Parts: sequence; C-alpha cells; structure tokens
Amino acid sequence: MTELAELMQRYVEQYSLSDLEGAIQTDIPGVHFYRSEKGNPRQPFVYQSGIIILGQGHKDIHIGSNTVHYGPNDYLVVGVPMPLECEALVEPGKPLLGLSIDIDHSILLKQIDLLEQAEFTPLQQCKANPCGIQAVAMNTEMQSSCKRIMQALIDGLEAQVLGTSLLEEMIFRALTSCEGHVLFELAYHEGHYARIAKALSKVHRDYAQPLTVQALAEEANMSISAFHQAFRRVTMESPLQYLKKVRLNKAKELIHVEGKRVNDAAHLVGYTSTSQFSREYKRHFNETPRGIKAA
Repeated sequence: MTELAELMQRYVEQYSLSDLEGAIQTDIPGVHFYRSEKGNPRQPFVYQSGIIILGQGHKDIHIGSNTVHYGPNDYLVVGVPMPLECEALVEPGKPLLGLSIDIDHSILLKQIDLLEQAEFTPLQQCKANPCGIQAVAMNTEMQSSCKRIMQALIDGLEAQVLGTSLLEEMIFRALTSCEGHVLFELAYHEGHYARIAKALSKVHRDYAQPLTVQALAEEANMSISAFHQAFRRVTMESPLQYLKKVRLNKAKELIHVEGKRVNDAAHLVGYTSTSQFSREYKRHFNETPRGIKAA
C-alpha cells in the first residue's frame, strides 16, 4: 500500500466509511472522496471537469477507440465534462480509493495570470493520446500536495482552516504539470477549447431543451462546420451523440437515484417519445430503464 493509500485508509477508519460504496463531499468544498469495494464492469459514465486522483485500485477509461489506464498515484486533468465508458478494477481487500477535485474558476484565472506574468510556458509533453484525457504519474510535488490534503481531511480542523490554500497548491501543481495546458486552454476565452467548453456548459444546463447543433455553434460563436470539427477533437463525440449521452446518464440518475417513473424521466431530460427513449437507453446501458438486463 502506498503512503497516499495509507492516508486514504486512515480517513476511512477515522470517519467510519468502511461501508461507503461511492463518493462523499469532504470538509473541503469541491473535494470529494470516493471508495469502492466492488469496482464496476465497463459502463457508460460522465467524468466532470476537475482533477481526479487515484490512491488505490485501477481504472480503464474508454473513449471511442482509445483507452486510458490509470492506477495508484496517477491523476487525470479533465477540462470539460466527458461522456465515456469506465471500468474500475479492485483486488480482494484493496478497495478503490481516490479523490475528485472541482476546479474553482476564480482560483484558476488568478494562478494563470500570475504564471503568465512570470512568463511560464504551459508544458505539453503528455499530448500523445488524442482523446483529450491522459493519465499523469504524480511527481514528488504532486504526491506531497495530495498527502497534505488527505492529512488535513483526517484532522478536520486543518481542512476547515487550510482547505482553500491546499486547493490552490493542487491547482498550481496541475497547471505546471504536462497536462496543465488543458487548464490554460480552458481559461483562454477565445480558444477553440474554451469555446467548446462554453457550448458544453449549455448542454449540461439546458439538456432538457430542444437543442440543435446550430444553437450550440452559436453559443460557441463558431460556424457549424468549424464547431463540429472542434467539438469532436475535444470530446471524441459528435454534438448530438454527446447530448444524447448526457440526457441518458441524467435519466438513469432520475430513475435509479431519485425514483422517477420512466415516462417522467424521459420527458424531464428532453425526450418527446418514451419508446425512443427506452430503445436508446437499452442500447446505451445494455439494460432497460427499469434495470432488467438485456439478453
């Protein structure tokens, strides 16, 4: 067990989380701790933007024909929400342990401004993978930052007093890593990445509305053809495929977490035809909306 995993296990024991199967908000706003004893088979999922850290266990992320593997002491920098397929792998007695960290936009912009004043050039050494998400092995500085966050969470008082400064350090480490260019591009309002991020925000905000590619291209202030190309480069999906996956993942949450009826969930995420919704749901999740596995 690595030092980071040991600290995560101490956190589990400190707060009696040995039965946790999923994620919880910690005492530091924007920082979630997750644990899974079971893992999960390959299934559709949406990764939200932020920094994702794995202390124990392994995950395989599938985006189109691309696969990203990451494990203990690896982390991801995710600039925009990404519909993908995720497989979580655990060993007996070694549950999946990790953190997901939301990136405060005001902190991000402040740090980028300071880095630019210092004439820092974003590193781009990890751009070999074309799918927009790349696992990064933690260097010594990032490991220390992660350990300080876990130590603060174990203490409780430290989390309340030092949480914001620890988050600022984590964002700085991510910005100056070889995947930091993702966050720089997100902050550049006129770049294609930032324009697509603006369109994606509209999808996640207004998914229940009758959105069109033209409306999303206008949100990004791009021509339809340029928007299509840039959108696929960032998300590995067409705009309509991405919208469909967002709607279906939200519908699954409404049905299985909030207890909504299938018909109601379909309409709440923007479907006018329940039969079309059921067909697409079954094709996407390999089960009916009510959870009966397809043959």
